[in-house]
Amino acid sequence: REEISAEYGGKEMIVGFIRERRPKAGWGTILDVGCGNGLLFDCLREFGEIQGVEASADLVDVDSPHRSRINIGPFDSNFRPRQRYGLILMLDVLEHLDDPAGALRHATSLLAPDGLVLITVPAFMAIWTNHDDLNQHRTRFTKRSFRGLAAKGNLRVLEDRYFFHWTFPVKLAIRALEKLTAVTPAPPAVPASAVNRFLLDLCRLEHRLFRTLPVPFGSSLLVVGRAEA
Repeated sequence: REEISAEYGGKEMIVGFIRERRPKAGWGTILDVGCGNGLLFDCLREFGEIQGVEASADLVDVDSPHRSRINIGPFDSNFRPRQRYGLILMLDVLEHLDDPAGALRHATSLLAPDGLVLITVPAFMAIWTNHDDLNQHRTRFTKRSFRGLAAKGNLRVLEDRYFFHWTFPVKLAIRALEKLTAVTPAPPAVPASAVNRFLLDLCRLEHRLFRTLPVPFGSSLLVVGRAEA
């Protein structure tokens, strides 16, 4: 994820996005790819049954209340559930993978008829920082580069837009500072609670003001698509 405040702001945005686009018949079963410890499961409970898949066992607590609904293993052809999914989430997942197109093809193969895939990825290589190195990102995307990936992954893009606009100039400044000072990569510190609340409110304000405007930049990209016929 991006910074701590942005993570919470992004979670609220994603849940709101899912709620607004919920079909009349509901989503059925939702799959959260790269779900970690199931941190979103409680937020998604209103939409139906939630399942997850997580490649790293270290990220899933054995005593997690969601453990029974999380499959531990890679998201590849070995993951063959019995059901199809009305919604598949891939939130900040594809930038970590050596074969993101393969993961997209697998996701679309698991969709129910008219099912959707909702994806978030970091945007713009121009704001690559030590944060990307620490999180083992392979790349950052633009709308254009992601559409190229989608074509290889059997995904028809229905909607794409940038978000976290306010963090874009911040990350540009961080990148410039890192270039000038050769800062050693280190995990970011958690902001003070007052600062964190302010930044969270800023995320919420941005979402209200720009949710329908095609702002041409942001530090993240949201994509919604379905399987190609």
